[in-house]
Amino acid sequence: MRIVARPVLILVGPPGAGKSTVGAAVAGQLGVPFRDTDQDIEATAGKPISDIFVDDGEAHFRGLERRAVARALREHVGVLSLGGGAVLDGDTRELLSGRLVVYLSVGLADAAKRVGLARNRPVLALNPRAQLHELLEIRRPVYESVATVTVTTDKRSVDDVVAEVMSHVG
Repeated sequence: MRIVARPVLILVGPPGAGKSTVGAAVAGQLGVPFRDTDQDIEATAGKPISDIFVDDGEAHFRGLERRAVARALREHVGVLSLGGGAVLDGDTRELLSGRLVVYLSVGLADAAKRVGLARNRPVLALNPRAQLHELLEIRRPVYESVATVTVTTDKRSVDDVVAEVMSHVG
């Protein structure tokens, strides 16, 4: 297996897993920058992801996402958080090979509490609880396939999750 040094680590997982919160905290402890590819996409498109889904469709969004992830993996040297669906793309999964990828796992109850089943998450727009459940079940094997490490976040404080993630950083 080839080892790629950049970024320091990559966080993957479904909505509500804590990628942004944990990622920012881990980056702070390591003294490196934090980057979220969802924010990159919004900056590039000039509008929120929910608007991209409505205005341009999911296929357009996934293309933006694929390019944003590839660019971040080339450029970023800190902690990188990928959008929940980024790992569905085969090219993205290939780019993750040989890197420290931490899958933040979360169950339905905790994920539902954390996202609040808000309608500002386009993949959860119609029936949020049912869609979140389906999303967790369908994506779990994909997250596991790209992960170097799995960290469960259910019923744990951010500090506990951060400490466990930090224990895996060389």
